[in-house]
Amino acid sequence: MKFSIRKRDRERVIWGLILIAPTLLFILVMNIWPILQTIYLSFTNAQSLGNPQWVGFTNYLAMFKDPDIGRATLNTFIYAIVTVPVGTLLSLIVAVFLNQKLKGRSIFRTLYFIPVISAPAAVAMVWRWLYNSKFGLINYGLSLIGIHGPNWIGDSKYVLISIMIVGIWSGLGYNMIILLGGLQDVPMTYYEAAEMDGASKVRQFFTITIPLLSPTLFFVLTTSIISAMQIFDTIFMMVDQNNPALSNARSLVYLFYNDTFVNGNRGYGAAIAVFLLIIILILTAIQMRLQRKWVYYGGQD
Repeated sequence: MKFSIRKRDRERVIWGLILIAPTLLFILVMNIWPILQTIYLSFTNAQSLGNPQWVGFTNYLAMFKDPDIGRATLNTFIYAIVTVPVGTLLSLIVAVFLNQKLKGRSIFRTLYFIPVISAPAAVAMVWRWLYNSKFGLINYGLSLIGIHGPNWIGDSKYVLISIMIVGIWSGLGYNMIILLGGLQDVPMTYYEAAEMDGASKVRQFFTITIPLLSPTLFFVLTTSIISAMQIFDTIFMMVDQNNPALSNARSLVYLFYNDTFVNGNRGYGAAIAVFLLIIILILTAIQMRLQRKWVYYGGQD
């Protein structure tokens, strides 16, 4: 059976390709090519100076024997496991609250969104001052009720928890706006019908809001996990190199930065980046697989 494309359809395809060509070129140059180059460098002994030499899987073998990699991987997973569900839940609660008819809700929405538009370095420095064990506002507040606050950043027991709190706070406004948009797309007729049937607000939330909001929740969870796995700036700005608790706070991206730009070992740093890329791809694939069981798309059978 032969398929023929009419001249008009062929022209549409050609014009469509012409229109998307700049975007495809941009993606190729800014995304695809750096990924391919990183994969290549991970199989070399590339340093800051000199031509890279092909070394095969040497960097990967060294990486899996490196205890710092294991600890950083654990720190990254702990950070993601805690911040993603907690941050998503808090964002959902705030979004539901701000979706109600309240006085001054625009002001509240703006206040919650301010951390998103603030410079990460400025946010980290403010929180570093708040966490200061001697004159920080948090420990000062605890001292007023007779509690001696810990060294939030300098103690290995609390450093990762402190970074998690900043991460949850920083991402709250962005996720809240996304979820708020999803909530406003839910037709009010569903709630009106549920009220006529005598359904309570709680029942409406779990039988109407959550199913219809599930595509938005899926987007928020997916992007939040990817973002959490790439945590770096907060750690870099809040925890000094000579901090004894640094090993309990370092992430995979932090080690990538340290090996690539501080130690000049670009080949080893590229291997860390590829390792993280594989982890993110696996997690994303798992999420894409699981979303079929809980994400509801209107119009699906």
